[in-house]
Amino acid sequence: MKAVVYTKYGLPEVAKLMEVSKPIPKDNEVLMKVCASTVNRTDSGFRSANYFISRFWSGLIRPKYPILGCEFAGTIEEIGKDVKTFKRGDRVFGYNDKTCGGHGEYLTMSEDDAIATLPGNLTFYEAAPLTEGAHYALNNIRASKIKSGQHALVYGATGAIGSAAVQLLKHLGAKVTAVCNTKNVALVKSLGADTVIDYQTQDFTKTNTKFHFILDAVGKSSFRECKPLLTESGVYISTELGKNAENIFYALTTPMWKGKKVLFPIPTINKADVIFLKELAEKGEYKPVIDSYYKLDQIVEAYRYVETGQKTGNVVIKVVEE
Repeated sequence: MKAVVYTKYGLPEVAKLMEVSKPIPKDNEVLMKVCASTVNRTDSGFRSANYFISRFWSGLIRPKYPILGCEFAGTIEEIGKDVKTFKRGDRVFGYNDKTCGGHGEYLTMSEDDAIATLPGNLTFYEAAPLTEGAHYALNNIRASKIKSGQHALVYGATGAIGSAAVQLLKHLGAKVTAVCNTKNVALVKSLGADTVIDYQTQDFTKTNTKFHFILDAVGKSSFRECKPLLTESGVYISTELGKNAENIFYALTTPMWKGKKVLFPIPTINKADVIFLKELAEKGEYKPVIDSYYKLDQIVEAYRYVETGQKTGNVVIKVVEE
């Protein structure tokens, strides 16, 4: 089968399209023919290993799992003899940041992992990006303990995480203020944001609203900058470590006292989360924003684009043309 393989850490050029052996499902696994995947911050982070800590998951010296692609959508082609919840021909999607595999024509996963049948109203290309940004957003929202009616601010509301966060917060009944650039104001309003601040013409720190939860989905703000905007028990979460890894320091210290705090939750995802996102998609309450499409043999170009930091939503990889 064709797959994009990386055998060392580095720039996008380390990812190369080549022929590899087709995986064989174990007794509790399904073999899926991949139709679509994505290139996202998780894939880029593992490939580049710019944060050395990522190597504790992906391999200290070289990659343990040479085919990236944590998001996927496709059709089940074979099932192991112990599989009960799926059958051949099922259209499925899911997330796998342990062994990945979405940047290949086939992958295997346990039936108990983060995989579910496709939402009936989405194509493979629309379903593939359902999970990566959303699971980061979901973990952070849950950690904040925000409740219906409370105010949340999402800085960087047009990326995969931010655009998912706006929609998930609205589902929970929060009042959402979103920060984005001028060209995406209309898009962010369409996602359900109650207030949109254009950072190119406005200073978001001048708002009079006090927020229970501030999520920096792009890592371009700081706790010090956002602290005056928080309620007395407000929570600040960033998806990045911050200057000199200050967000880790604050996450270890600020929860020790009452008052405003920084959290840095470790993201997790399971089958229940995938089913939750599927149900929201079927209700029309969550749909991934898609920036652009690339073919598998354009993976290097896709990585380069994602790493400009300019994408809006998700970059989808067409493994198979629908």
